[in-house]
Amino acid sequence: KRLDMKITILGCYSATPRKDKHTSSQLLEINGSVFLIDCGEGTQMQLRKAKIKFNRLNDIFISHLHGDHFYGLIGLISTFRLIGRAKPLNIYGPKGIKEIITLQLKLANSWTNYTLNFHELTSNDSQTIYEKDNILVQTLPLDHRVYTNGFLFTSISSSRKINPTAIKELDLKPFHFDQLKKGFPIKLENGTKIKNNELTFDPEKPKKYAYCSDTSYNLNLIPLIKNIDLLYHESTFLEKDIDLAEKTKHSTATQAAKIAQKAKVKKLILGHYSSRYSDKNIFYKEATSIFKEVDLSEDFKTFLI
Repeated sequence: KRLDMKITILGCYSATPRKDKHTSSQLLEINGSVFLIDCGEGTQMQLRKAKIKFNRLNDIFISHLHGDHFYGLIGLISTFRLIGRAKPLNIYGPKGIKEIITLQLKLANSWTNYTLNFHELTSNDSQTIYEKDNILVQTLPLDHRVYTNGFLFTSISSSRKINPTAIKELDLKPFHFDQLKKGFPIKLENGTKIKNNELTFDPEKPKKYAYCSDTSYNLNLIPLIKNIDLLYHESTFLEKDIDLAEKTKHSTATQAAKIAQKAKVKKLILGHYSSRYSDKNIFYKEATSIFKEVDLSEDFKTFLI
């Protein structure tokens, strides 16, 4: 079974939402499983525009407690209540997120009719926080003004792939295919035994996507994201404003490209742009002077792995 990844950008600007510039939020789809990564103000409207069915969302990952990354969360939780959600919702985020959300629900006397499961994060080391259906999620500790994590999503295919050429002359039954996919040898009706690796290929290599929200230039990231397929790394500023990046603990497009280059990732997506810049192509030019495989995030743009 293939475990392809599809990333949809819902918002990719920093600080304050504008008419056509939405704050941080992404949707990650992995063979039927749907994950929301950050939830800036207006995220539920972006989800509607993207025609995402709300009942598909079961897991939300919040990088940190700055408004442009989670102010849309209480609205989304409230909408889920109003449309009659019954199944639980899992929220992964920094310690304090449970207190913030439950206080809002308490003071509004608007408790949900469904279960909210908060998974509060405090570790400064990378840890596995989700493991289900051949999908693994690990934290990526970042360096920002408040406790912040990025997230590394890994899809793992455990099934071996059947070689159609090798089985062409064989009269295989359905149970033979199941055995082969699970890595077992098979026995034909005439008694012939065949080794698994004679009829199958190795499983697909794991596919990896890293979401690195607000962070200063952080070399500690490099071993955690080595050789991954796709990296989203914030690029709030251009190099001419590196003093602002250092002051606010953000990154420039050049610094994002240096991280991608040193980690030898296959592709880099830039985002979290400051709205002080009118031309995003300058981010692209700065980054590609360091690392060639660069793309710019835009609302509703999709990336496939």
